[in-house]
Amino acid sequence: MSTAATRRIRFRYAKGGKIRFTSQRDVARMWERALRRSGLPVAWSEGFSPRPLLSFGLALPTGCESSGEYLDVRVEADVGGPIVDLAGLAPQLTELLPEGIDVQAAAGLEGVGVSLQQEVTSCNWEMEVQGVLAEELATRVGRLLASPSVLIRRERKGRPVEDDLRPAVRSLALLVDPVDRTPVAGTARIEAELATHPRGVRPKELLEGLGTDLVLVRACRTHQWIERDGSRWEPLDPDGHLPPGADAPHAQERAS
Repeated sequence: MSTAATRRIRFRYAKGGKIRFTSQRDVARMWERALRRSGLPVAWSEGFSPRPLLSFGLALPTGCESSGEYLDVRVEADVGGPIVDLAGLAPQLTELLPEGIDVQAAAGLEGVGVSLQQEVTSCNWEMEVQGVLAEELATRVGRLLASPSVLIRRERKGRPVEDDLRPAVRSLALLVDPVDRTPVAGTARIEAELATHPRGVRPKELLEGLGTDLVLVRACRTHQWIERDGSRWEPLDPDGHLPPGADAPHAQERAS
């Protein structure tokens, strides 16, 4: 595919292992280095200190894993520019990125479009926790779902505030299937779908709503969802499929 026909390239990648302790800013630097080495004709901003035009999705909390993160890269659209092999980009960039970042798919998008942070409306999480028995945790899950409000303390602009996390909890359940590795005594798993607007909820904040005696052992963001007309899709699925209409220029212009 020529860069003349592709204004943006969307990547889907997983983040796991030791790299989960790397901050979002450091991950952005890793991507910048990998993209330079790949030879992809990335577009740059103007001004005194130009930067590559990269747009990441929702920030992943440091220490958490993910099976589906997203990045939009603006590319130069000069006629007669180099050919971009989308099929080969994912394995090429996986080789150029540190171990623990696995690029799963790439797809071309036209137009400026809406940012990933605006488009994604909810995320699915799987969490492994310790602190109480599974039966007690199941009781707390039911209590949270039945509550009209669940107040937690957050810091906003350097000041502690109380927020109601209940509207952001779309679903919450205790997972009873066995853990895929040797289980730790007293460990239980929960699955949650959390809304991202108007304010997102982090796994540790959800646990605060379930009880301050709970300890987060592991958290993995398994899905991010874009909702349109009663249906929902991932921004880019592992097979490289975009949401319907996402790669149409007129659809992107309407969305913006």
